[in-house]
Amino acid sequence: MARCTAPSRGHRTASGRANCPACSNRYGGYSSRYSYPSYDSSYFINSRPSSSGNYNSSKGRTRKASWSKSGSTIYYTSAEINTLTPVRKVVEKRADKPDIRDIFLCHAWDDRKESATELYDLLKSNGVNVWFSEKDIPLGTSFLREIDKGLAKSKIGIVLVTPSFLKRVQNEGVAEKELSALLATDQLVPIVHNTTYDELRDVSPLLGSRNGLDTQEDTMENIAKKLAELITVNEKIYS
Repeated sequence: MARCTAPSRGHRTASGRANCPACSNRYGGYSSRYSYPSYDSSYFINSRPSSSGNYNSSKGRTRKASWSKSGSTIYYTSAEINTLTPVRKVVEKRADKPDIRDIFLCHAWDDRKESATELYDLLKSNGVNVWFSEKDIPLGTSFLREIDKGLAKSKIGIVLVTPSFLKRVQNEGVAEKELSALLATDQLVPIVHNTTYDELRDVSPLLGSRNGLDTQEDTMENIAKKLAELITVNEKIYS
């Protein structure tokens, strides 16, 4: 039978007990050599993603645009980058034109006091110079002529695609005429809101073939920030 070495070696430490031929095999053969691992609490803190980073990554927004400002916190999906890159080239070509607006906002008449105004206000708060029919068509002037001039003097056009817009396009109203002019260029970005691309393609296959931004995938606030980055050409870009 193994004899305890405590009288000569002492068992004040775990290693002392582990090296003792008698004590190391007590308690049903389990050696006291086993010990519970210790954990550094900083591992859990440092590995936890921030809420905004998790939101972006969970939606596939992991890229910054080549035109993003230094220090920008706006992230894009690969599809958004591919969609906006041709439009960005148009922005750069038209940036030096005199008396040019940043964005022409095409919308349905029924949206003028709600979603269209919301998007307009968000763009303005981000420093974007927007052509908006509610603000830019003087009384007593030709509605279609003023729209024509607004399109000609804007870097890009955005189309706010809503259920009301789809109805207007089907009825060939003013929104349909604006859309026809924008579809003839590469300066068009659809903003799909409270509807889907499937419903858009049922009404306008040509517009539905253009990728854009969708408020089901991102907030209206973030979309306004992306558009503000898109039309800005005089600031240092992200590298």
